[in-house]
Amino acid sequence: MPRIKSAIKRVEVAERNRRRNRMWKSFIRNARNKVEETAKAGKNQDASNALKDAYSKIDRAVSKGVLHRNTAARRKSRLAAIIVKYASLAPKSGRGRKAAAS
Repeated sequence: MPRIKSAIKRVEVAERNRRRNRMWKSFIRNARNKVEETAKAGKNQDASNALKDAYSKIDRAVSKGVLHRNTAARRKSRLAAIIVKYASLAPKSGRGRKAAAS
């Protein structure tokens, strides 16, 4: 443990910042998981809402200095790729020309 007053304060500030950063990273992780779960379940509307929420959380983390902006861009890109991947695997609704003709 430091004995100098300024060093003691730096330890306290570093711990406070560490907790805040962990909180924001947890928010981002939870948002990412929600996007994945809803996309895998085929709930496109819920997935797009979860994606919007995740984007918001990521952007706020950048503004607070928790994430670098390039890291945020990479994470947002990967989330969008997950949405596209599972949207293409989702079964089609069957409301095309053949379904209407039947």
